Amino acid sequence: MPSNSLKWQIALGLGAAGAVGLAYWYMRTSKNRSLEKVQESARITSEEISETPFDEAQRYKSEGNELFKRGKYDEAISSYNKAIEIIPEEYKNDLATYYQNRAAAYEQLKKWSSVISDCTKAIELNNRYEKALYRRARAEEMTKDWVNALDDVTSVCLLQNFGNQNALLMADRTYFSSFSEDRVYKNLLETTDPLGQGDLKGFLKAKLAFATEKFEEVIPACTEELNLSESESSYKMEALSLRASFYFLTGQFKEALEDLTTIIETKDADPLIQVNALIKRASIYMQTEKLQECLDDFESAAKIGPNVSDVFHHRGQVKLLMDKTDEARSDFQKAVELNPNFSVAVVQKCYSDYRQAMQTQDVSMLMQSMQDFRKAIEKFPNCPETYILFAQVKTEKQEFQEAEELYQKALKIDPVNASIYVHRGLLLLQWKGEIEKAVEIMREAVKIDDKSEFAYETLGTVEVQRGNLVLAIELFNKAIALARSEMEMVHLFSLRDAAASQLKIASRLGVGPDLLKGVS
Repeated sequence: MPSNSLKWQIALGLGAAGAVGLAYWYMRTSKNRSLEKVQESARITSEEISETPFDEAQRYKSEGNELFKRGKYDEAISSYNKAIEIIPEEYKNDLATYYQNRAAAYEQLKKWSSVISDCTKAIELNNRYEKALYRRARAEEMTKDWVNALDDVTSVCLLQNFGNQNALLMADRTYFSSFSEDRVYKNLLETTDPLGQGDLKGFLKAKLAFATEKFEEVIPACTEELNLSESESSYKMEALSLRASFYFLTGQFKEALEDLTTIIETKDADPLIQVNALIKRASIYMQTEKLQECLDDFESAAKIGPNVSDVFHHRGQVKLLMDKTDEARSDFQKAVELNPNFSVAVVQKCYSDYRQAMQTQDVSMLMQSMQDFRKAIEKFPNCPETYILFAQVKTEKQEFQEAEELYQKALKIDPVNASIYVHRGLLLLQWKGEIEKAVEIMREAVKIDDKSEFAYETLGTVEVQRGNLVLAIELFNKAIALARSEMEMVHLFSLRDAAASQLKIASRLGVGPDLLKGVS
């Protein structure tokens, strides 16, 4: 768990080089597959096949699409009309598409009531039709029907979440890399033992899926390992640990807790895997506001693995979140002593020293923490966290130019880290008050990582301040769809509901939300 000033971001920390190397290495050890299979095309008889009503409807739809592309919207509508009239009733999804396409043409003509009507018909035929829901929401916004627009936008966000659970696993790259002594993660990256020829099963299959980024296959493969007999399975604990991590990453805390507890209660389990399980279970307890259980697990982990730096590193982060800075410093110091080459622990030790210095007004400690940050950058020049945390410190000290330079260096190392763009946007707001430029930078975060909850929440907050309430609610909904804990959900819903209440006022008064800037 990260420090108090960093957004807690859960993610897959696979080193790209290691993952790609493993996948390539496996392919070399696998059997060569024939690339010479050719299927003969079925010959179509010279007799002309008569056109069915469905084929005719599809032809009119294609005709409408071509007319739409050429900007001939009235003619496109005429073609869609014919398609709608002809198509048989049993082709409901196709009919829904025709209505949605006709709505798109009406939208170009700004016939908002027709857009809403056609989208409604499309949704009645296919209640999970995202395009139709979103197009109807836009039309409702244009007609100042803010409440229904909010409902439709919420529906779209929820549907997108349901369809992209596996994509959540790609949201970040810090989860696995936050453990320096995770035996299972190290096993995933090892390429010393051949995976074998032909089809794989169980944990080895999960290992290959992880390396090739087919993350949706990891949990089923681990389950397969756990269902093998004792004589067939060699990786029970590894499968439980990896499955628990993926359950956690997809917000399935209950299932993750069950797997982690099984590891912890297994008498002959590898102590390092048990310690890792205790740390991960403690993290879940922290996110679900079970603080005492969290601390108890860290205490147990420290007894089993007194020389495992991860125990003290992660407990230090919890202590920072609890504002127990002095205890956090002690834990980070222990983590660094046990593993002085673990860059994340080193820089968080620097940050905890800075926090303690600020709280106690200790000038000597403050100067030392600044010096330690610089030493950390010299020692770990390729670790983006060193630059990001130091940049946040510089921002707090209102040394904005230096903060910007540090963020730029972090981006050179990790150009696809969405959180850096968000922090840069916030820096620009505080530094120069350039809201348009700040929003532009933060939107880059979403382009890079469309599963960044931090980016959506921050952008939503900024849009509320700008009076763009419909957009703000849409952004909060996207953040809600990505939330993994109840605490996050409660916080995000409170932000969204505050914006929604302003929209309701706008709807009742018959004014645009831009006129409600400053209302709270």
